[in-house]
Amino acid sequence: MSIASIPSGRTGGWLSQAQIGQGLILLAILAVVFKLSLPGFLIRPPEWLVLPFADWINASFNFIKDDLGFIYVTRAFAAAVEWLLDVTANLLYGRNRWPRIGPIPWTTIAVTAAIVGYVLNGWKLAVLSGGTFLWIAVMGQWKWSMETLSVIVVAAPFAVFLGLLLGIAAWRRPWVERMLNPILNIAQSLPHFAYMIPVVVFIGVGPKSGAVVTIVFATPPMIRMTLLGLKKVPPEIVENGHMCGASRWQLMRYVRIPTARTEILIGVNQVIMQCLAMVVLASFIGMPGLGQKLLQLLQALKVGRSVEIGISIVLIAVWLDRCTKAWAQKQPVHFDRGTSWAVRHRNLLIWAGLAVATLGAAAIWPIADEVKRSQAFTISKPLDAAVDWIIVMIDPFTQWLRGALIRFVLIPMRDAYLWLPFSSVLLLLSGIGYLIGGLRSALVCVAFFGLIAMSGWWDRAMITTYMVSFAVMLAAIIGLPLGIWASRSSRRSNAVLLVCDTAQTFPSFIYLIPVVMLFGVNDVAAIGAVVIFGAIPMTRYTIEGLRSVPPELIETADKSGA
Repeated sequence: MSIASIPSGRTGGWLSQAQIGQGLILLAILAVVFKLSLPGFLIRPPEWLVLPFADWINASFNFIKDDLGFIYVTRAFAAAVEWLLDVTANLLYGRNRWPRIGPIPWTTIAVTAAIVGYVLNGWKLAVLSGGTFLWIAVMGQWKWSMETLSVIVVAAPFAVFLGLLLGIAAWRRPWVERMLNPILNIAQSLPHFAYMIPVVVFIGVGPKSGAVVTIVFATPPMIRMTLLGLKKVPPEIVENGHMCGASRWQLMRYVRIPTARTEILIGVNQVIMQCLAMVVLASFIGMPGLGQKLLQLLQALKVGRSVEIGISIVLIAVWLDRCTKAWAQKQPVHFDRGTSWAVRHRNLLIWAGLAVATLGAAAIWPIADEVKRSQAFTISKPLDAAVDWIIVMIDPFTQWLRGALIRFVLIPMRDAYLWLPFSSVLLLLSGIGYLIGGLRSALVCVAFFGLIAMSGWWDRAMITTYMVSFAVMLAAIIGLPLGIWASRSSRRSNAVLLVCDTAQTFPSFIYLIPVVMLFGVNDVAAIGAVVIFGAIPMTRYTIEGLRSVPPELIETADKSGA
């Protein structure tokens, strides 16, 4: 007999899903109310319940790494990635590796980016693209930025290629899709740092580890978008390919993939943005570049320099996002038969001329080749002065807000979460899961938090839960009204969505700068960064949801006197 068909002793009927869920929630409340009467093993996970997961995980890693010899596979892959990193490092910032022809002058890279921007979406994108590299060069951040981009240049093609192959395999074989779906669901819900653990175990630390973890992190969205694009190919187009006598390979190469071009290129956009986000965070495992420098400056509380680095990261993120989105939306251009090569490749010829000119200028004027740190422009002192002035002006308020939040909200909330018996939390989660999705959801909720209880990390998990729940509540309080307000007008919607689009390209590291500047390093700053990060999608999807309500429904409500 299933749990859903337990007889009800009072009515003689059958308990519904809602009744079972409400009963479990009531039991959770009773466990809280009568906590002092509960036995100790229902209040905190007893010692006999805590399992040696760490030992088991270490043994599993050692077995896979040493006994199965998987470490040789990962080290060989890492060596290939490292060789490619050496090539890009030589070309972009002059590391003494093969092919030993770098570094390419910053002016050449800047005009190349500008031409690419112009080809993709006109002068505005050309100015953004060229201006991004101009800013990086004159601010003296060229080497750090190129260290970051050298990894993206290697990691993004790997992730795109792997994602494309796995997406095609999932589309062609249903069992591959069924196998990949739970893996992708877990992969896309894992925190960024969770990806770093196995990579450090199997490869170690350093640039190659940063590149490998970036590839692993960026591949899932490419798989999903490839699968989605291939599923959306109209059967009429495929039928036309069959009628033309196309083979399976020709159908895939010349029919299906070109038809799914938009979705695939959106996947490329997501891959590149994920690469940038992970490359910045990979500074924790020895990845050099802008992320490492930003981490060092934040730890030293050098706000002005941190803002300079933050602006560079944001500019690179916006540039990559706008270019890849423009690429996804741009349709191929077809010339009439007989059009000369020079006309068809006019932009290529312009780029070649500018590249030769900048290479020549770099040979004559050293500043066109490299802007040395002593020649660089800096706004850190004015920024520090402005930040100091802002902090002095609002410090009484931020000090009061930080103290009030810590004393009257965060500490009581943390203590309340830690006070809860772990059995009541499991009952509450199972009740909520039962109300939402029945037995399966209840078991999933209990299993996940039950594993936390058995790991011995219950108190740490409750501290994380209290911070996340408070941050989500604040993000909803901010994002929902803002989204409702913006949705009332097309002009406001477009302006707020533009801000949300731009902010969603930022790596999560960036959100730490303003909150650390205002509140220092503490729980309030951590929650503040999460609130800013979470309020953006809350606002965006509120606007898009309300703006997509059919006008007929609104007209009907108006006629009903609403």
